[in-house]
Amino acid sequence: MLNFKHLHYFASVARAGGVIRAAERLHLTPQTLSGQIAQFEERLGVALFDRVGRRLELTEAGRLALSYAEEIFQTGSELEDLLKNGADQRFITFRVGIADVVPKFIAHRLLAPVLNLAEPVRLVCEEDRLDRLLAELALHRLDMVLADRPMPPGTDIKGYSHPLGETGVAFMAAPALAARLTGSFPDCLDGAPLLLPGRDSALHGTLPRWLERQGKRAHIVGEFDDSALMKVFGEAGAGAFPTPAASVADVTAHYQVVSLGETDEIRERFFLISAERRLAHPAARAVSEHARSGLFAQTEKSN
Repeated sequence: MLNFKHLHYFASVARAGGVIRAAERLHLTPQTLSGQIAQFEERLGVALFDRVGRRLELTEAGRLALSYAEEIFQTGSELEDLLKNGADQRFITFRVGIADVVPKFIAHRLLAPVLNLAEPVRLVCEEDRLDRLLAELALHRLDMVLADRPMPPGTDIKGYSHPLGETGVAFMAAPALAARLTGSFPDCLDGAPLLLPGRDSALHGTLPRWLERQGKRAHIVGEFDDSALMKVFGEAGAGAFPTPAASVADVTAHYQVVSLGETDEIRERFFLISAERRLAHPAARAVSEHARSGLFAQTEKSN
């Protein structure tokens, strides 16, 4: 039978990236913890770690073991909640990775229906770079990933991209900055200070090329991986910034900014990436259906 104490020690070392750091958290000596890991590997008959310099990296068997360990610990936590709170508090866990370039208002509107399903759902959101989230998806630590692009070509990770919809792009600015800009849209963007999403965003290269086609000078004063931070700088008057046309109402309601104009020549696309070709998780299906019938339905009809 599997030794769950050993499994806990193994997962702790895997998360910490080394025995010394994990030993400190577990209040054990490194020698004791190393011995426990060695016993676990001997019992399983496989190596779970490779030593690379001072770090321990998971082997293929180790990555598989860790994915199962995370599921076992999560299931144990859910069982404990169920027994403490009663069957009426039962819920399903929905783990979502959100690429940090996806605007927060879009992510919220895509995920909001999940909390209204007939069966209670505990929504767990993790925000990071797309490549890191896809690695988590491959280890089954996430049920789906929200991104502004499909699976990158040539990746070794198995996954499937499900289009959710697309929308045009609006440009926003603080009222004081908007008043200083001359001309109608898009002439007002010529030489105007511009805030740009980070390099992981599909807009990072698309937007400057669009301005160039319009014969406008792109004066980029800032780049941001975090879309919310970009809006905060925009609200402070640092520069104009792009946002999905579908979220203009949300942005103007939450930030003191105004719209300079919109274009459909630049399209922001959003994808649900899953480990399976057909969406099995009921919450993932709800996200897909809501996006198609609600959030992006109007913009798709107009194109």
